[in-house]
Amino acid sequence: MTTPGTAGEQTDVVIFEAEDIERTLKRLTHELIEFNQGLKDVVLLGIVTRGKSLAARVGHLLQQMEGQDVPLGYLDVTLYRDDTSQTFKPASESLVPVDLTGKKVVLIDDVIFSGRSVRAALDALNGYGRPASVQLMVLLDRGHRELPIRPDYVGKNIPTSTHERVFVQLKETDGQDRVLLRK
Repeated sequence: MTTPGTAGEQTDVVIFEAEDIERTLKRLTHELIEFNQGLKDVVLLGIVTRGKSLAARVGHLLQQMEGQDVPLGYLDVTLYRDDTSQTFKPASESLVPVDLTGKKVVLIDDVIFSGRSVRAALDALNGYGRPASVQLMVLLDRGHRELPIRPDYVGKNIPTSTHERVFVQLKETDGQDRVLLRK
């Protein structure tokens, strides 16, 4: 689906519908269970904003698939970013429900691009213990990394130019589930 435009106007292309997001999250959840050989010591932490909603969905899927709840929280990485002005307050507070020492932490975000949000999340984790491992799950990987960071679980690789934008819309924050590519 494309929003038509004339020369010079931006065009939005729908690249993921609601059912694509749901199917992808189920696959990623299965991969997480398989890689960790179950859920022992697994903790899910969503990166605010949309990573928080995705982490909650993965937590729900884990409960459905394995009949087991895992600790679920979220990180606001605003104050740890190195590519934005730090003259504003964070969007929310972080919630880390357990000491992370010895845990298998799975960071969850909607899109990985430069890798700077993930770097900020790794810095934010320092105050919550020393995890046994940190894994990264993303719905979409745009490429264009500026840091040597690679996700362990990727929903879909979306080749983009640096001038294009990806917008993830989720029911919890935007009223609907879909992903748009703005060209």
